Amino acid sequence: MTTTSIIRPGLLVSLKTNVVGGVSYQKVTLEADHSVGEKQRRARWETTRQITDAEEHEAAITTRGKCRSLVAAACCPSSFGLLCPQSNEDKLTAAIAEAHELANAFNVNAVHTRVEVYVITGRVADNDQQAAAAIGAEVRDLIDAMQKGVTAADPKAIRAAANEARAMAGMLSADVQDKVSKAIAEVRTVARDIVRRVEKTGETAASIVNGLQLEKLNDARIAVLDLTGDFESADQLSLPVAGRALELEATEDRGADAGPGKAGFISARVLDLGA
Repeated sequence: MTTTSIIRPGLLVSLKTNVVGGVSYQKVTLEADHSVGEKQRRARWETTRQITDAEEHEAAITTRGKCRSLVAAACCPSSFGLLCPQSNEDKLTAAIAEAHELANAFNVNAVHTRVEVYVITGRVADNDQQAAAAIGAEVRDLIDAMQKGVTAADPKAIRAAANEARAMAGMLSADVQDKVSKAIAEVRTVARDIVRRVEKTGETAASIVNGLQLEKLNDARIAVLDLTGDFESADQLSLPVAGRALELEATEDRGADAGPGKAGFISARVLDLGA
């Protein structure tokens, strides 16, 4: 199987944050589950939520959001989770440490609530065909979404797809990233033209995009076109049967007097198991 260099080496980052404690729920059944007519069923209940300390709970929510933002800022968002280019690994490590410190600082003083931060990372190699196929497929979907936005003369849809494509571009190799960036610039220009010309000259959006030849967009599509790989089933795209495995190591950052509220960190490294 041939190798590909469409993607940059990096990490697949799984981030989980929780706010635990400080909230209780009481559920009262108003109408037990029962038949209604021949095929329908119905039930009704009432749920009461009680927050022990509203100020502390709000601070916990804010802290959790900051922790997520710190880690996410070092990564490229995707439908597979967060992807961190190898060039950003030091930034990611520092962000994870800062997120733990932020959570721990809150937990030390909190009485009813604690913030939990957990991170799992798995390495993605630049010659990993399965990763290239998955990332390539997502980029192609975004390219198609930009194309559809242009066809529909919808500036909002164009910009939304372009923003997502720009976020994913950080995991692409330099040459492919360049093509995708040029495609993004091209469709953004189209979006601006639609807004400007419709508002100033009264043209219809459809007439503006009619017959447009999006050369840069087509170049980007071609750059990621043939990356599905020769896999026997779709399942193999997400679960390789041989070659790599994740070795997980859970470490909890707990001081002697920290109590149960400290944030934890789960690390993972990829092992070469052979064919």
